Amino acid sequence: MALERAFAAAGGLLIAGCDPTGNGGTLPGFGDQREVELLVEAGFSPSRRSGSPPSTGPSSSERPTGSARSRRGLAADLLVVKGDPATRIDEIEKPVLVFKDGVGYDPGKLLESVRGRYGQY
Repeated sequence: MALERAFAAAGGLLIAGCDPTGNGGTLPGFGDQREVELLVEAGFSPSRRSGSPPSTGPSSSERPTGSARSRRGLAADLLVVKGDPATRIDEIEKPVLVFKDGVGYDPGKLLESVRGRYGQY
């Protein structure tokens, strides 16, 4: 955690995201959520992180805090949660809807559809 803080403080571009390997060690979505929680634990602001995977680069810091925008004709990838992760980061673990390429999915149904199958490919 200290390394990430020092790297960002020195002007480094810190981009979060997990790399699922297929062996079941890193789960897509869950790994990203945990990484955001760990960055907040390391001292990064949760409100600066909302809207996308964390980044300390200019494209992230220039965006309005805690907001995201989409417009007609653009496909969005986003996570809708119950609660306010900007004030309680653990609420990032309460997904209500998941949007991928502009299509909304029920998180419970997604989990059920892969139960017992993740890592078999």
